[in-house]
Amino acid sequence: MIKEIKLIHNDVHVKLHGEVYVSDASLLREKLLPYVEEGKANFHFDFSEVTFIDSAGLGVLVAIHKRATQNNGEVRILNARGSVKEIFTLTRLHHVFQMGE
Repeated sequence: MIKEIKLIHNDVHVKLHGEVYVSDASLLREKLLPYVEEGKANFHFDFSEVTFIDSAGLGVLVAIHKRATQNNGEVRILNARGSVKEIFTLTRLHHVFQMGE
């Protein structure tokens, strides 16, 4: 699920892979919460290797987005493809997150 987390120029870059299910959401939250609490405001999630994300995974992203925007930051969803990109569109979260390549 989490392949790599890097801090680059004060931005948190997270590379995910595989499927992101409810069982993974708590781990994702646990790994990212320290960055949020430190006041890191910009999060970049690379979805190039993600094949599925469920509502719990989306919920973690929304929670990170809420905290990031409180710190004048942003959450970017990068390289979402196929059904994963469609999930963001169907849930209208493509209007919440900055989507990109």
